[in-house]
Amino acid sequence: MKITYVEFPEGLTAEGSDWEDIRKKIASERPDVLVTNEMPFGKWLSASNNFDAQCAEESISAHHIGINALKELNIPLILSSRPIKCEDILANEAFALVNGEYSFAHQKHYFPEETGFYETSWFRTEKKGFDVFKSENLAVGFLLCTEVMFNEWARSYRYQGAQLIVVPRATEQSFEKWKTAASMAAIVSGCYVVSSNRVGKINDHLVFGGKGFAFAPDGSFISETSTNNPIVSFELDLELVKKQQKQYPCYVRETFISQCLPERSVTIQD
Repeated sequence: MKITYVEFPEGLTAEGSDWEDIRKKIASERPDVLVTNEMPFGKWLSASNNFDAQCAEESISAHHIGINALKELNIPLILSSRPIKCEDILANEAFALVNGEYSFAHQKHYFPEETGFYETSWFRTEKKGFDVFKSENLAVGFLLCTEVMFNEWARSYRYQGAQLIVVPRATEQSFEKWKTAASMAAIVSGCYVVSSNRVGKINDHLVFGGKGFAFAPDGSFISETSTNNPIVSFELDLELVKKQQKQYPCYVRETFISQCLPERSVTIQD
């Protein structure tokens, strides 16, 4: 099963020469699975600490057009996220396109609030939970950007039968902590962990750093994107996932019931 991940440019639109180049490159990879960055189309909303209804509508529209363009790639499984209306602001909704059909997967729960990333001003969570999304051939858990820093959810996904954890990101040029978090998510879950990012300058205070990356089920580094190679692919070995999830620390039983872990999967000790 071939998976492709990316670094897409800031402000991407699903038209014009940039999108055509991306479309051709992805098509040449012939992937079974495509992972995009977090909310890949249009401008990054959270650079401003003030919610703007017009900008929100523009982003929703850009993603509506973008999702239709993603469907035209004719890839069996596409994993991404988009902004949707949620009360008076937005929710960041992870979704899967399964043979072109849209399916809800997850909504982002953890939001930073700092320069360039004023997400609590723009987003809230309407649908709560960290539940595995299951397609015909693959069980997937979403950790949207900041969520990968809380790897109890990676372990929860392992208990739910996940084989792949995807981390659509929008992060700056410093990326070592993100690699560390992704590696740990793989180690505690026994899943492949694959992350895509955006790249480009918003202003002097915010430059997205690209560097999509992938980690094996044992936490070892596989590959990453770069300026010269913004679209990267590799083969998922699901037998490797099955073997790794029987190894340390994946087999270690829980000693208490946590809100993160399905109750059926834990052991209570007297």
